Order: sequence, then C-alpha cells, then structure tokens
Amino acid sequence: MANNVLQYASVFQSELDKAAVAGATSGWMELNDKLVKYEGGAEVKIPQLDMDGLADYDRQNGFVEGTINLTWQTKTMTMDRGRQFTFDEHEVNDTNFVLTASSVMGEFQRTKVVPEIDAYRYSTIAALAMAKDRAVYGYTPAESTILKQLYTDIASVQDVVGDDTPLVITMATSVAALFDLNTNLSRSVSVTDFQQGGVNLKIKAINGQHPIIRAGSGRLKTAYQFNDGSTTNQTKGGFTPAEGALDINWIICPRNAPIAVSRTDEVRIFDPKTYQKKRAWAVDYRKYHDLWIMDNKMPSILVNLKQAKPAAKPEGENGGQGT
Repeated sequence: MANNVLQYASVFQSELDKAAVAGATSGWMELNDKLVKYEGGAEVKIPQLDMDGLADYDRQNGFVEGTINLTWQTKTMTMDRGRQFTFDEHEVNDTNFVLTASSVMGEFQRTKVVPEIDAYRYSTIAALAMAKDRAVYGYTPAESTILKQLYTDIASVQDVVGDDTPLVITMATSVAALFDLNTNLSRSVSVTDFQQGGVNLKIKAINGQHPIIRAGSGRLKTAYQFNDGSTTNQTKGGFTPAEGALDINWIICPRNAPIAVSRTDEVRIFDPKTYQKKRAWAVDYRKYHDLWIMDNKMPSILVNLKQAKPAAKPEGENGGQGT
C-alpha cells in the first residue's frame, strides 16, 4: 500500500502542475519561468542581466572593453495556499480511490485553483502598472471607440518596445464580445496560433498579430482579498474582489515581460490506517505561486481600467493586495 500511495502522489503532483498551466488564461506567462531556478519550497532565483552599451571603435586601440553583470535575485513566492480533502473509507476503497480523488482534485483545480491564480496575476500586474504610471483610467468600452482606444494603447507600448516585439492582450470577455457582435469590428481580428502549456490554441488576434486572451471579468480586478480559510467569514477560502477594486478592460504587454511561477508542492496521501483524525483517505494539496516583472520591463506594460483614477489616499493608508 505504501508504494501505491507514493505512486499516486507523484502522478497527482505532475498532472496538477500541467493542468494549472494549460487551464489558466495566464498560463502563457509561465513560459518565461524557464529563466528561473527552482529547487523546491517557496524560493526561486531570477536572473538579472546588466551590460554596457556601445562605445566608439578606435582604429589604434581597438575595442573598448565592456562588462556583463549577471546576478541571481532570490525571491520568495508570496502565495502559499493549500487544502486537505478526506474521503470516507466506506465510500472510497483501494480500487476506486484514484478515480475518485482524481475527479475531485481535477474539479478543485479547474474551479478554485486556476481562477485564483489568474486573479492574483492580473491584479499584481495592474497594481505594478498603476504604481509606475502605466495605467489608462476612465474608459468604458463601446463599439464606436474601442478600436481607437485599443490601437492607441498598443501604440503606447510599441513606442517603448518597437513594432516587432510580440504583444499579448488580455481582455475581459465582456469587452472582447464587442468584436463578436459588430461586423465592422470583427474585420479587425483574425485567427492565429498561440501556444500555452504545450497545447497549440487557435485564438483571435488584432490584425492577426496581437493575440487576445479572454478572461472572465471576475478575474480582472485590480485587487483581491485571498481568504485564509479560518477567519470568520473566510472559512470557505478562495478569493473576492477587494473593496474599491477597479475593473480591468485589458492588459497589454510583451510575451516575455511577466515571469509567472506555480508549483504544486509534494502531494501527500494517507490511507485510512495511517490517517489519525478519522477513518478516511486524506489528500494534502499545497500550491506555491507568484508573478514578477523586472523593473526594466515595466515601461512595456499598459493596463486599461474602466473607472476613473482613485483619489490619493491620506498618508499612512496602505493599498494593494488583500491577504
């Protein structure tokens, strides 16, 4: 039995990680985690590269020597989340445990974990953009103005990164629907290939060039409260929009700007003879995740928000993510 339990845990952990990348609308951001060193736990190392620019070539003395400085910055993943699930031994036995647990954990991943990861990433990007003056406020999407506003925002990013840098547009589903409902607007989009989590997707893109990733409006707020699962009114866990959170119409950024990491910690499975609290199978699920954008990439990010810019808070008040 012990060997079977270890085998189950290894399979669950691997499959849950794959499903998180493939299922999240922000899963494409994890392609950038190839630059990250991860050795387990909540810590990762992110490279930062600094180098000198061009200098004049001297025909007598040749080249001016430059320096390249590669450093690794240790980051701790902010989000350390988990749950334990139990299955009564009379409802689940050795034969059907894998099938039952796989179905339950798969549904948990799809309906609870993935939406929360998306919400955290988008709100983190929005908070960083707002802090760095890379947000556009007070635009309510309408058929008559959306193309002009979208092209203006794209141009603002291209002014920084150039015309040949691949951009990704993450757009609220309700906003993207304007392109579906209007014949004139739909002419501005065409289908293109987009790879995420090892899967090649067919999605719509502006002028066939900039992919539009659709995300539910519930995942596109500027701030959330991530419930701790134990405090009164937070026992259900999950996440809710923070008070005063703004609606995100869309986020525009180069594909290589956000560095997102999510890791399922070692899944622990206990059979009914081992688990002490009750006669049941128990599964411990723990997920680390976070997102970073290096300072030199921030000018290439732009977030468009529906509401007007909030008034400045009195000194001493803190904003940002809820916990």
